[in-house]
Amino acid sequence: MSKAKIVIVNENDKIIGNKERGTLNQSDIYRVSALWIQNSRGQILLAQRSFNKKNNPGQWGPAVAGTIDEGESYESNIIKEAEEEIGLKNYRFKKSFHHFHNGEHKHFTQWFFTLVDKEIDEFTIQEDEVEKIKWFTKEELLNELKNSPNKFLKVIPYCINFFNK
Repeated sequence: MSKAKIVIVNENDKIIGNKERGTLNQSDIYRVSALWIQNSRGQILLAQRSFNKKNNPGQWGPAVAGTIDEGESYESNIIKEAEEEIGLKNYRFKKSFHHFHNGEHKHFTQWFFTLVDKEIDEFTIQEDEVEKIKWFTKEELLNELKNSPNKFLKVIPYCINFFNK
């Protein structure tokens, strides 16, 4: 069975090709969709990445995120990933900011936002992707970021500021 192919884009986020997972070069730019979830109490749902993940194992990041495969759009990917990773079905996701990450891995991320009022035990996590999920108050999250920044993906402080204006 062949591996899924990841969408490769240029510096303007225009599709220029596809590559099998695991074959990307450092110069390749790919696409990611990510979902920021809050509840009506203002809490933020974050997911701890599985400790078996190749990139950033065990770090806390957005509730849902995924690399765009061939034939997918940012929108279709986030709908698929939300259902697979945390069992979230039939929600509307509002398109939010789009940003380029120019680090060890180069990618464009299209962020989405949604409001969800569920308890943690009402979600179904995909254990090979997600270690656990947790609702954080903004204050708790800011405190954790200050005291243990390496527990979190580097984009989380930016997201807190963006989504909690």
